Amino acid sequence: QVQLVESGGGLVQPGESLRLSCAASGSIFSIYAMGWFRQAPGKQRELVATITTGGSTNYADSMKGRFTISRDNAKNTVYLQMNSLKPEDTAVYYCNADLTPRGWSRRRDYWGQGTQVTVSS
Repeated sequence: QVQLVESGGGLVQPGESLRLSCAASGSIFSIYAMGWFRQAPGKQRELVATITTGGSTNYADSMKGRFTISRDNAKNTVYLQMNSLKPEDTAVYYCNADLTPRGWSRRRDYWGQGTQVTVSS
């Protein structure tokens, strides 16, 4: 079993910052990439940012310059620093891991339970 546990969501005012964390644990052989996606009410889930074990990052255009993804490989943990938050950033943020479970020969996707981020004055 593999678990992804997110933390750090909450209610903030426009212009403020939040830092999300996601730790992967369980029967993991190797992790290729981890990342964050988000889903606002009535909208499809969308990419926020991803980062590989080697440190290569990919951001959605609307997040570039405001959000920073980082990773602690030793802790199997990914972080998302969100600055200058806007009301349109309000969504449930989901952690994703692209990994090979122990005993498997192929990678597969795992998802966290989601953490709510609300940006409102």
